[in-house]
Amino acid sequence: MRTGTLHLEGITKSYGSRRVLDDIGFDVAPGRLTGFVGGNGAGKTTTMRIILGVLAPDGGTVSLGGAPVSTADRRGFGYMPEERGLYPKMKVLEQVVYLARLHGFDKADATARATALLTELGLGERLNDLIESLSLGNQQRAQIAAALVHDPEVLILDEPFSGLDPLAVDVVAGVLQARAAQGAAILFSSHQLDVVERLCDDLVIIAGGTIRAAGSRDALRAAHSAPRYELATSADAGWLRAEPGVTVVDFEGGDAVFDVDSAETAQRVLRTAVERGAVTSFTPQHPSLAQIFKEVIS
Repeated sequence: MRTGTLHLEGITKSYGSRRVLDDIGFDVAPGRLTGFVGGNGAGKTTTMRIILGVLAPDGGTVSLGGAPVSTADRRGFGYMPEERGLYPKMKVLEQVVYLARLHGFDKADATARATALLTELGLGERLNDLIESLSLGNQQRAQIAAALVHDPEVLILDEPFSGLDPLAVDVVAGVLQARAAQGAAILFSSHQLDVVERLCDDLVIIAGGTIRAAGSRDALRAAHSAPRYELATSADAGWLRAEPGVTVVDFEGGDAVFDVDSAETAQRVLRTAVERGAVTSFTPQHPSLAQIFKEVIS
């Protein structure tokens, strides 16, 4: 399978007179986790299905490493749908081995791969249990194993953290980070913005079938960040209210959160604070993903 950046450009899709995707374009780079966020009906699943070739776009292109994505490329993709698609009457190990063999691995290699991956995902003691006997969270882990067992270079995950408790989220996140570190290009959607914020390298925000923001997590934070700082000092910080270019947002004793009109103003405030007393912290404040999301879709 070819490797490289998965690139979407000008993707459109309509159902009758309703356009559900309008000029969609973004990249999913190798070695990086790309979070794909948006409300219900925003177009996430439709976009993923077009990447996988399940749906055909009305316009636009999907390419990998600079060339159009082929059927052979897509056979090597890993995909986890939002709805679970495992066979409930099969045993966990048997199910994942079966899927590995569909990708061309012999029985011994498929069994070794499936066993190692399921163990990594915390299902090592459930290998011979029926899928239907597992909790929803453990079924989710098995579904992720099914998407990963053939070591795909491109991985598309629709709500992989749905139904997982915090410990399971950490386990799955660690597995995905390890695959990204090995060079996989990973696109995952999630409604859990705190998980996306912690996990993603890059972020794509979609609303109403259009991309509202896309880029690295740090670049988006910088682009949507007000010049806001938090000051903690031993002296009373009330003097900040009289400082030119400063707008105090929150204040209590020696602690204050404030906006500034320039980097120079921030440095002046820091110098003044040091002159007035011991400064224990002076840190820039970054917006959360939830704040950025609300800003770009409003």
